[in-house]
Amino acid sequence: MSPTDKIPYENLNLLNKEFEDKFKSQFDEFLNKGWYIMGEGLSRFESSFAAYNKAKFCIGVANGLDALEIGLQVFDFPKDSEIIVPSNTYIATILAIINVGLKPILVEPDSTTYNINPDLIEQAITPKTKAIMVVHLYGQVAPMQKILELAQKYNLEIIEDCAQAHGATINHQKVGTFGNIGCFSFYPTKNLGALGDGGAIITSDENLYLKIKALRNYGSEKKYYNKYVGRNSRLDELQALFLNEKLPYLNKINQHKINLARIYHNGLTNQVIKPVFTEDYSHVYHIYNIRTEKRNELKKHLENQSIYTEIHYPVAPHLQEGYQSLWNGSFPISEEIHATTLSLPISYATSSAQVEKVVQAINQFFSL
Repeated sequence: MSPTDKIPYENLNLLNKEFEDKFKSQFDEFLNKGWYIMGEGLSRFESSFAAYNKAKFCIGVANGLDALEIGLQVFDFPKDSEIIVPSNTYIATILAIINVGLKPILVEPDSTTYNINPDLIEQAITPKTKAIMVVHLYGQVAPMQKILELAQKYNLEIIEDCAQAHGATINHQKVGTFGNIGCFSFYPTKNLGALGDGGAIITSDENLYLKIKALRNYGSEKKYYNKYVGRNSRLDELQALFLNEKLPYLNKINQHKINLARIYHNGLTNQVIKPVFTEDYSHVYHIYNIRTEKRNELKKHLENQSIYTEIHYPVAPHLQEGYQSLWNGSFPISEEIHATTLSLPISYATSSAQVEKVVQAINQFFSL
């Protein structure tokens, strides 16, 4: 494969080409209106995103981390309360818990789905446990029914980290609507990505909605009157306008990635571990990861053929330098996943022909 035929992991310029004219039109209107923060565009996106998810309310915030932090802050948990979280999530999920003065309790994932193993949650619950922060990792929906049963049994809140799972469903119910709140990121590479940072929280609880809406704006329900100790975390008006243009295409984007995933699933050698498919739980493939003990060699082999991959993620959270003092013990399932996982190109800008070439190159590696 020549350098001109390289297959990038992501190409944001190409990904957004389809929307370029709409973005330019929105930008011109944005300049002409002269209303740059919390304007009509944000309100419109919040209404549209709530409706898309069949939630009553949506609150736009500055980024996905802020969505998670505010999503915890709104409950006023006592300091050092324990929040259960999967041991193999992206560090932002854990950082959010720490940043609001709470204690993350790591629970190992299911080794086939990479989502939190509900059979291990109960043994981690203590009198200090206040919530379960569920992560729908890679775009695969977590087993919400069992998690909801545990939450009801122990009177726990549920915060869903949906940063990688926009539009994913269980029996046609969207993620983010099973728990008390759902938290989203619109980082540019997400299935619904902005042209910068952005995030949102959805809920159908009006009391939570009103408080979150205040918390993201200095804790203020009325200008210059601060009911809560809040922060400045508002989804940028311009990003909201861009997201308004992309939201009607989200199902198309998801379906494109699902179609590419099927090519991988049907074509790849069984010498790699592929994502699992389930009947009722959808997977929107923000990330298509395979696993192999030859991960590093395979990554180099693909790079030599101008095929570029990523690793999500190379180091387990409990082994990160800044976090090791938080936990005792090991998390072997998480460590194994981090040591063997490899993310293949599956962008909205990736073609089926490119995926076929990736499949061919991977199968070639294992036939050598």
